[in-house]
Amino acid sequence: MIATLLFVLFAVLLIIGVPVAIALGVSGVVAIIFNNLDTHWFGLMSVPQSFYAGLSKYPLLAIPMFILLGTIFERSGVALRIVNFATALIGRGPGMLPLICVCVAMFMGGISGSGPASAAAVGGVMIAAMTRAGYIPSFSASVVAAGAATDILIPPSVAFIIYAILVPQASVPDLFVAGIIPGILAGIGIIIPAIYLSRKHKMGQLETEISRPPLWDSFLKAFWGLMAPVVILGGMRLGWFTPTEAAVVAVFYGLFVGMVIYRSISLKDLLGILRDSAELSAVILFIVTISGIFAWALSTLSIIDPITNAVVNSGLGEYGVLAFIIVLLIIFGMFLDGISIFLIFIPLLLPIANHFEWDLVWFGIILTMMVAIGQFTPPLAVNLMVSCRIAKVPIESTIRWVLWLVLGMLIVLLLLVIFPDLVTALPHYFNKN
Repeated sequence: MIATLLFVLFAVLLIIGVPVAIALGVSGVVAIIFNNLDTHWFGLMSVPQSFYAGLSKYPLLAIPMFILLGTIFERSGVALRIVNFATALIGRGPGMLPLICVCVAMFMGGISGSGPASAAAVGGVMIAAMTRAGYIPSFSASVVAAGAATDILIPPSVAFIIYAILVPQASVPDLFVAGIIPGILAGIGIIIPAIYLSRKHKMGQLETEISRPPLWDSFLKAFWGLMAPVVILGGMRLGWFTPTEAAVVAVFYGLFVGMVIYRSISLKDLLGILRDSAELSAVILFIVTISGIFAWALSTLSIIDPITNAVVNSGLGEYGVLAFIIVLLIIFGMFLDGISIFLIFIPLLLPIANHFEWDLVWFGIILTMMVAIGQFTPPLAVNLMVSCRIAKVPIESTIRWVLWLVLGMLIVLLLLVIFPDLVTALPHYFNKN
């Protein structure tokens, strides 16, 4: 009865428009009170304890740092310089600007690890350029949103940090390494239909009329931005610093590039950058901490074991259960952000993964891929909201294009399920060496 109250109240609060964090907290607190009616004041003591336990995790320090790094590089003009270099390298022609757009979005993911931040940075440059070249604005917005969705797969990734906190058996470095191949494949899964649609609908016919930047000059201007992932991932691989320390080092590197090398960020701009980053970080960390109350309620009410037993004994089999999880999370991904999905579902799904003895690093990548698909799947896709705002088009106008890009990502997801070595090979190799 109380378990039903927990989920029904949570669903009702979401439906009436209550923010996810508040819905998680309120439903968890109400369930705790009803479970301890005779000693409810004692039961309520778990609320501040769960709140603190959700926040007092060392890896969480990396999240505001990577968000700050993404904001710094967004404001410093790195995206524009990388776009010019990619254009000089790849060239012009129908379908080439979408290719450049996705490649730059993937690279920006290696700097900030945030899909919405990448959609804003890349969309601010690419959507206008694609419109001038003859691409339909709704198509441009779709490509930017889909390209930015790969960012949570390419290290550093905020989603991987959250997953590692919830699943201690999967370390952040292993997840970072494991995300490289799936992130690249996801980009290819978007690029192929994007080029096909461009040529089928004769978009981009004016690309050849836009001048191609000089290769060497554009490379020199983009060099410092191109080095950011090398500093972050190279330092971690060489053992110079942990992922959390890497985030701090990367912030100072970004400030050096923006304020000294490019001189596009002044001391006056710095206050706004810090404010915007702090606001976004506070939202994410608030959701994380409040979810601790919901998770505590799940464990206290003994909800997880019955759900696990019901799913395991459903007769669907291992791959049937995995297919059910994929469909379920993609549907929820249309309405909830990725962090909320992780915080709500991982406590429920982890026992199922352990029952079937799935590799937890592989399982984390699969879950993250589902979240990535949800980030650009209407009606409430966060990346799509950002890119549509820049392109000044309604989200519903992108559906005809987005469905093709979603199909490309689903094919990649299927490949990762059929060939798990695509995920696990790199972590195993680096752990042996």
